[in-house]
Amino acid sequence: QVQLVESGGGLVQAGGSLRLSCAASGRTFTSYVMGWFRQAPGKEREFVVAVTWSGRSTYYADSVKGRFTISRDNAKNTVYLQMNSLKPEDTAVYFCAADPTYYGSSESEYDFWGQGTQVTVSS
Repeated sequence: QVQLVESGGGLVQAGGSLRLSCAASGRTFTSYVMGWFRQAPGKEREFVVAVTWSGRSTYYADSVKGRFTISRDNAKNTVYLQMNSLKPEDTAVYFCAADPTYYGSSESEYDFWGQGTQVTVSS
């Protein structure tokens, strides 16, 4: 079992930056694929990025490529999402997800989820 708690959301102006954190509990965190998803008002949840257990491989949605960076610190059981050049369309609740084997963009494949943190980008 893995429990995930996101933090770092808030209100930022367009062009600004935020760093989200996802703290995980559980001794097997280092073996899990970690991902970030987001859900905007009135829309379905969508994939943002995923990272393998080692941190060496990452997979970004085209909409955030070049602006967002995922990283993980396995010693701290934490994964980060650095978001730069934020746009109003990035406004959403951001969710952290984990899975022991799946590495990809399909929401239904991730076994564990956090409660989400709100990110609002004003124009």
